[in-house]
Amino acid sequence: MKNWNFRLKTGVFILGIFLILGFILPLFHPGNPTEWGTYPKNLKPSSAHFFGTTNLGQDTFWLLAKSVQNSFIIGIVVAFFATVIGALLGLLAGFKGGFLDRAITLLTDSFIVIPSLPILILLGSLMKGRASLFYIALVLIIFNWPWPARQLRSMALSLSEREFINTAVFSGESTMKIIVKEIFPYVAGWSVANFVNTILVAIGSESGLAVIGMSSNEKATLGTMIYWANQHQAMLAGRWWWIGSPVIAIVLIFIALFLTMTGYQQYSALRRGK
Repeated sequence: MKNWNFRLKTGVFILGIFLILGFILPLFHPGNPTEWGTYPKNLKPSSAHFFGTTNLGQDTFWLLAKSVQNSFIIGIVVAFFATVIGALLGLLAGFKGGFLDRAITLLTDSFIVIPSLPILILLGSLMKGRASLFYIALVLIIFNWPWPARQLRSMALSLSEREFINTAVFSGESTMKIIVKEIFPYVAGWSVANFVNTILVAIGSESGLAVIGMSSNEKATLGTMIYWANQHQAMLAGRWWWIGSPVIAIVLIFIALFLTMTGYQQYSALRRGK
């Protein structure tokens, strides 16, 4: 960590705070933070309720913790599968070339030109606001894997001409072993940065859908917190803690992910230059 730059340290520090909020602190809260009528309604922030309570009788702090947890789960799941699928297909296309390269490139370009937002809105409309987080994550994976596939294909095309790759081929190593052991280490840094960026995209997409009521309104996410706060006119009623806490959380998470991604790119470039 001593060689980490300021951006990377700041991003990881802020992300660490939100990961503790979303995954560690809820272990000390025995109740269900999404259940209605658990506490008196519309209490102001106090020592008993740090962020007050909502119009539905929920403790805003614990509801925020649960929302951060679910939003991160969506982001991490989408980023993991989109990056793994994109990396494997992109590296395979760039290394093998020929018909396989043309087929994967055609598939990649086909998904890239299809806008994901109308598909997600259509899914939300068909499910009438009850689309599960699983379906939302699945659609986001389908529309996010082509981007790393396209980038990594270009990198693999360049790397496949290197001498050590020819040596591995003539040594009789399998295609998958060459991709994983010989090529992937050279693109691992870029893949990590893409993973972080996809978390940001997934959380942003789900939150946007939730705000307009097209995500799972029954599951607590940062977007659904804003949705329910808007539905009960929290801002007009002066209950800023209800709508303000998820908005500030989203902004800080986005800043943290952006700093982590750009900071890691700088750190990775510095390591390659040594």
